[in-house]
Amino acid sequence: MKKRGVYSPFLNGATSVFRFWYGTILFGSILLDQPEASLSMIKIKKLCKFCDTQVTNCSGTGSCKVECDITAICPHANEVCVSIWRKKDNNVTLETLCYNPAHKLYGLVLEDYNNSKCEMKEKKGMGSEFFICSCSEDECNEHVFFTSSFPFGPSDSLDSQVVSVILVSLVPLLVLAVLVITSFYFYRVYRQHHATSKRKKGPPVDFSDAHAIMMDDEGSDISSTHANNLNHNTELLPIELDVQVGKGRFAEVYRAKLKQGSSAGEQAFETVAVKIFPDEEYASWKNEKDIFSDADLRHENVLHFLTAEERKVQKQYWLITAYHPRGNLQEYLTRHIISWQDLWLLGGSLARGVAHLHSDHTPCGRYKVPIVHRDIKSSNILVNSDLTCCLCDFGLGLRLDNSLSVDELANSGQVGTARYMAPEVLESRINLENIESFKQTDVYSMALVLWEITSRCSAVGEVKEYEPPFGKVREHPCVESMKDSVLRDRGRPEIPNSWINHPGIQMVCATIDECWDHDPEARLTAQCVAERFSDMEHLDKLSGRSDSEEKIPEEISVVDEK
Repeated sequence: MKKRGVYSPFLNGATSVFRFWYGTILFGSILLDQPEASLSMIKIKKLCKFCDTQVTNCSGTGSCKVECDITAICPHANEVCVSIWRKKDNNVTLETLCYNPAHKLYGLVLEDYNNSKCEMKEKKGMGSEFFICSCSEDECNEHVFFTSSFPFGPSDSLDSQVVSVILVSLVPLLVLAVLVITSFYFYRVYRQHHATSKRKKGPPVDFSDAHAIMMDDEGSDISSTHANNLNHNTELLPIELDVQVGKGRFAEVYRAKLKQGSSAGEQAFETVAVKIFPDEEYASWKNEKDIFSDADLRHENVLHFLTAEERKVQKQYWLITAYHPRGNLQEYLTRHIISWQDLWLLGGSLARGVAHLHSDHTPCGRYKVPIVHRDIKSSNILVNSDLTCCLCDFGLGLRLDNSLSVDELANSGQVGTARYMAPEVLESRINLENIESFKQTDVYSMALVLWEITSRCSAVGEVKEYEPPFGKVREHPCVESMKDSVLRDRGRPEIPNSWINHPGIQMVCATIDECWDHDPEARLTAQCVAERFSDMEHLDKLSGRSDSEEKIPEEISVVDEK
């Protein structure tokens, strides 16, 4: 817990100097412990306290902690955190928000937004006592400091003897800090190397279904503190449901309006998607929330998660995410004939999204927990505005965490959609001795989606009406029906000879064939598929168009749930 009141490091000479350098060393060790995280956050939208104007006990002197329980992700990457303190008569209020420093706020220019701390500056002529501060660190507007008492700020009463102590102590303490930080760095490198070697040499772990995790009411280990704060707002977000755009076995999806703060008193809204689970589907909601809450899941080809809420009055559980008006991939392919360039964008981005889930490292090299989706299909993939794919619906997802016991991951079953199930899933013979087995089932499902995309590409020649994989079986085939097609007959969707006349399509078809191989160990990895698509960029022989041919008017929708 952060302490309230003024913290002055100059109250006790040498002791205060020690505290200052001890804090510096700890902070440096944290940066070295996770250097990539600090770099990656540069590209991530700010997390700020975000509450409407509310009454506060902050007196306007010293330092105060704002009484706001809501943490929000700023809508735009260039926005910073802002706090505003006002006093008119005996009414004292604090307002917290995200704001773009390129625009004036209450007629004022934000001048100090590059600060890491929120230093309150008084502004005259505002009709009341008025202080404002802005800063660029996550949740930095939670703790505000009024100028006269900000730690380490200029002060005419600074004791000259204390300054002398600091100057005399500076050089040896700096050397000590460098030594300690260097030691932490080499220890961290050694520990990561040792952990990697142990994972490679250690015995295989029996990975199976996540029913035990999904039914756990005690909460789970979420890797992101920021995400954890977002998921436990004590106040519900001001959201107005608009229209239902999807419905499945576990939840309904709505397009909705999220009310945004406005300095002019006008109501501003942002369109979001809200996935609503009934009370009896708490386990599905919790599993998807826990996967989304992992900060390492963030990727341009994975649905952007905003927050999760428990709506106890309505006996509902909500997941609030970005909204994609183009809808899901199945709907898009039904309505459009696509060009080779479109196929390259859709297929490559799908492979990159799956590769990111499966990877045990972030793009900057930090270890992350691999995730398997276990229900990849065209209706669980959204289409971005730039015609790239975006994975969604992690209700059946599984975090392949080596720290989980075999009992916690026991009783693996046939999960997913029968039409897209890999042969080993249909036959209930996944190799539980190998963590890669779960990833291989995702690759098989991805191959069927790539076939769907290819079947609607003008570069293959004559394009038929959209048809799902194994289109000759009934609309919602059961497991037994798919066993006949996939196991007994060793069937796969047809790849006509006309498709391979285009060099790019030929390479895509070869990739698909290797991804849906009956032998799981013979399949390509998602990362290999992503690299192949990267090599295909200029293999356009027949189709010079880059725009999709719209077949029927597109209705606005977001996702077709299971």
